[in-house]
Amino acid sequence: MKAVEISRFGPPDVLTLVERPDPAAAAGEILIRVDAAGVNRPDVVQRMGKYPPPPGASDLPGLEVAGTVAAIGVGVAGWAVGDPICALVAGGGYAELAAVPHEQCLPIPKGLTVVQAAGLPETFFTVWTNVFQRGKLQAGETILIHGGTSGIGTTAIQLAKAFGARVFATAGSDDKCDAIRTLGAEHAFNYRTQDWVAEGKRVTDGRGVNLVLDIVGGDYIPRNLDLLAIEGRLVQISFLKSPKAEVDFSMLMRKRLTMTGSTLRPRTPAEKGVIARELRQHVWPLLERGLVAPVIHKVFPMADAAAAHRLMEESTHIGKLILRVR
Repeated sequence: MKAVEISRFGPPDVLTLVERPDPAAAAGEILIRVDAAGVNRPDVVQRMGKYPPPPGASDLPGLEVAGTVAAIGVGVAGWAVGDPICALVAGGGYAELAAVPHEQCLPIPKGLTVVQAAGLPETFFTVWTNVFQRGKLQAGETILIHGGTSGIGTTAIQLAKAFGARVFATAGSDDKCDAIRTLGAEHAFNYRTQDWVAEGKRVTDGRGVNLVLDIVGGDYIPRNLDLLAIEGRLVQISFLKSPKAEVDFSMLMRKRLTMTGSTLRPRTPAEKGVIARELRQHVWPLLERGLVAPVIHKVFPMADAAAAHRLMEESTHIGKLILRVR
């Protein structure tokens, strides 16, 4: 099969198109003939040598794929060769074939293209487990989403809105703030020109927000806590700045706050399967009804994976970047 590998750690040009042996479906796995694969920021971090794949995972980058079932391993039921399928993978997405634990696979929602489906698993799994399972967002609550035009951000805005929350988000330009509002955010704050803590308090009449989804870290952490309302929750899923911050923890006591966070890639197939089942029950119907949709910014041929990574690093895109494999 053709695949894109990280020839050495470094800039985007280290991504190299190669021939690799075809994988096979082991017991409990589905072999997917990949038509499209999502590009995510963790792929960039892995390429730089700072995010190694978990033990047993492919060394190839790529955390989400879509295509058709090519073969079925022993013990897998409910699928047939040729079925349209998308999946979360722990690595190996930048390739023509990927063997995936069946728990991490979902049917492509009716009405979506394979390119759209390739933009679903990584962000939808991440948002569901962090915003709804860990963050326990409820209808009528307020949520602030940092990085509102990222793949995570565009997904979180739509899902939070669909489930009845008031949605606020941050972005780095007025154009991006306009895009955030188009997706359903009630308020969008340009972090380069506005104090999003002050603005968040202003639009909530001083109460603050119930939940913050943060991908930035660093000095955002104490500011997030300042903005949280009584019984508020901070969910940390990434650190574009730093995992370290100086925090006055008495604020947690005074406002009865909760700080939590998670990583998705190292979790077991069984744990990811719980998320997949909830997505199929609660979110796939929204996708099929057109109430929620992946935002696809640009599609690249797999051979141009380096160009996709360069665009990811520029952070000028809105939504998802996709590799067309076939």
